[in-house]
Amino acid sequence: MTTTTTTTSTSTPSIIKQQGIEIPRGPVESTLIFYAPPPDNAAPWNYVEQPPPGLPQRNYTEHPSQVLLNDMRGNESTFQLNTHGFTTASSVSSNCTDFTSDDDVKNIYYPEVEKLILDKVPGAKRVFLFDHTIRRADVNAKRQPVHRAHIDQTETAAIARVHRHLPSEASTLLSSRVRIINIWRPLNGPVVSFPLAVADSRSVKDDAIVGIEHRYPDRVGETAGVQAAEGQKWWYWSGMGNEERLFLQCYDSEGSRARTPHTAFTDPRTQEGWPGRESIEVRALVFG
Repeated sequence: MTTTTTTTSTSTPSIIKQQGIEIPRGPVESTLIFYAPPPDNAAPWNYVEQPPPGLPQRNYTEHPSQVLLNDMRGNESTFQLNTHGFTTASSVSSNCTDFTSDDDVKNIYYPEVEKLILDKVPGAKRVFLFDHTIRRADVNAKRQPVHRAHIDQTETAAIARVHRHLPSEASTLLSSRVRIINIWRPLNGPVVSFPLAVADSRSVKDDAIVGIEHRYPDRVGETAGVQAAEGQKWWYWSGMGNEERLFLQCYDSEGSRARTPHTAFTDPRTQEGWPGRESIEVRALVFG
């Protein structure tokens, strides 16, 4: 059965031309893929890479749901990390031009992201960037946009991250505020295919968030699936450009509701021949 979640529609132009591309604006309906429990009600798990012989990639299922997504374009300043679980930044330049080079990403782009977080996130005193993922909407890409509503880290996983990356300081760091924040941006903006949808964290109840064992070859982590429910409010940022940044808060030790479900979605207005989305997300432990 399909569940419909809604938001209050906002008024924006339906099409804007930029860099020779028609960019759809305003609210749009699309089908998001939500979590559904395993048929046998077992604890859910997922293999990050190839599963052992005889096991599926994951043991849980999916629940497609029609959702109305509002456009945050024009109202960017109203969204705050501590309130909604996400926020934005505009006119952010970068000296990194080769995102195919891990060395360039880590040596040039990482310091830019660290400075951005320290400048833009209230209370942030220290930042540790622990990984990044580049996604391309291409069938041959190593990592493609994720079409499932999820949160990257649970509380258990966030605490484990501190111990994993900063073991000698973990007990001290965990005695104060700890957050995990992703910084997301396109690499070939404006985004006109597979935009990123984010939920207002206040509208997603705790019982809609389900921890999922995330099995790596060398360790086990935990992500969270998101169940569809009435009253959830979903947003996207139409036509995101390369100088725009979306902050996604996955965990906050001082605010359990300030966590951001998110997913790529298929925009029904995307036309054949429009460029497939390319993006990078950098994940950060933020202290203070």
